Amino acid sequence: ESGHHEVPSDGGAEHWAVIASLIETCKLNSVDPLGYVADVLTRIVNGHPNSQIDDLLPWAYIRAPELKAVA
Repeated sequence: ESGHHEVPSDGGAEHWAVIASLIETCKLNSVDPLGYVADVLTRIVNGHPNSQIDDLLPWAYIRAPELKAVA
């Protein structure tokens, strides 16, 4: 064993890069990454329309009113 670890070819590295980029984009737009991800996932699970998916991008994101009071 050489001690080197290979990145799996299942797309895991690419997915991680997307997540890291999303977190940095949140920070650049003054959006809390953890709150953003939790809220966006909740909205998607609750049926957020695909036609309005652009509203969930970090630069267009507005927190749900009920989450603003939680701090």
